[in-house]
Amino acid sequence: MTTPRILPSIDRLRQRPLVRALEAEYGGEAALEALRKAADRVRGELGGADATSIRDREEAAAAIERHAATALAARLEPSLTTVINATGVVVHTNLGRAPLAAAAAARVAALAAGYTNLEYDLAGGGRGARHTHAARLLTQVTGAPAAVVVNNNAAAVLLVLAALANGREAVVSRGELVEIGGGFRIPDILRQSGAELREVGTTNRTRIADYAAAVNDRTALILRVHPSNFRIEGFTARPGLEELVALGRRSGVPVVEDLGSGQLTEVPTGGVDEPSVAASVRAGAAVCCFSGDKLLGGPQAGIIVGEEEPLARVRRHPLMRALRVDKMTYAALEATLAEHARGRARAAVPVVRMLAARADEIDARARALADRLAGHAVFEADVVDGVSTVGGGGAPGSALPTKLVRLAPRTHSASRLEKRLRGLRPPVIARIEQDRVLLDLRTVPTEQDEPLATILLGLV
Repeated sequence: MTTPRILPSIDRLRQRPLVRALEAEYGGEAALEALRKAADRVRGELGGADATSIRDREEAAAAIERHAATALAARLEPSLTTVINATGVVVHTNLGRAPLAAAAAARVAALAAGYTNLEYDLAGGGRGARHTHAARLLTQVTGAPAAVVVNNNAAAVLLVLAALANGREAVVSRGELVEIGGGFRIPDILRQSGAELREVGTTNRTRIADYAAAVNDRTALILRVHPSNFRIEGFTARPGLEELVALGRRSGVPVVEDLGSGQLTEVPTGGVDEPSVAASVRAGAAVCCFSGDKLLGGPQAGIIVGEEEPLARVRRHPLMRALRVDKMTYAALEATLAEHARGRARAAVPVVRMLAARADEIDARARALADRLAGHAVFEADVVDGVSTVGGGGAPGSALPTKLVRLAPRTHSASRLEKRLRGLRPPVIARIEQDRVLLDLRTVPTEQDEPLATILLGLV
């Protein structure tokens, strides 16, 4: 029998049980395309110079089925997947920032598959407003009179400036004209909002007199940006929020503060001072903007809290519709805020729990993992001192004492071992220092300890 005659026809292949199952799962058109490509591949293998293990029609059919099934699975495999974060960076932007609390994930699952009252007034029986969701809880945990939620904090700053300062001046210190990540810069956001930038002071020193000299009849607001992703040390000066608020009140100009990280529950931040939202509200800021997925520990969102009059203008602005959030975001945010309001954030919100974890607690888990990995064929494991960090553009320079599981490769380099960890299922994301791979269990939930040990033990 010549090589091409071994191949079954596509029509015959489509009668086979496995192919019928593929058509049922992936659709007839996609399965047919995959079969044809798989048949071409096997035809090439049979006609090539290299020896093949295919000896008859049945083996050829089985090979085509395997190739087609693999191709179809890869075609529809999601690119987004769960990973084990062993980097020690708690709010890791590249890994999706804050993992949701169990209550938040359950709330999303409960509401995602059905209809909700997102924009429906249950009492009145007519159209409602989505911005009412989460507002009550936000005012409760921050002390602000009103609240609005948009899709991230950059959007929150953009919307506030567009609503309150379009065509007028926003006074801001040169030391606060920061880049917030991904190449986005505060001056660019100011320009996109239509506000005119009025820079005052210098990079390292800005005084209250600099702000006072800049305020005029075209001033719409004073913008204060918390340096959440950098630190300037040494010969520095920066007026307190209370001073700016006092100036604003004398001049009839509101103070808007971009807090960035959004701390609601006080937690260790590695020796770095992170102001709380409630403290800024109490100090008199007319509007505060912050992230939902950093120290708050919720979903990606930009949260705006403050006085009712400026927030009413924010809600009415045309950009509000472009930047609004969906029912899943509201569901996760409300459930997360409820944990803060009940005083349970340290136990229930993963970011808060990770930041509050003590080094001795992590040490016990690290030693247990290192003991499990003793005698591993690929690496040696021991426990060393180290530091974790807040991450996510928050608390720059933070250093939380921790214990690290150090993996020393027996043969290959640390970079090759780290790459192999990324290829596991689920992938393990670690860091490298001094040609050793380091695992920080601060950012690994305790329920992942056993799966982590199992997949590491399976590495050969």
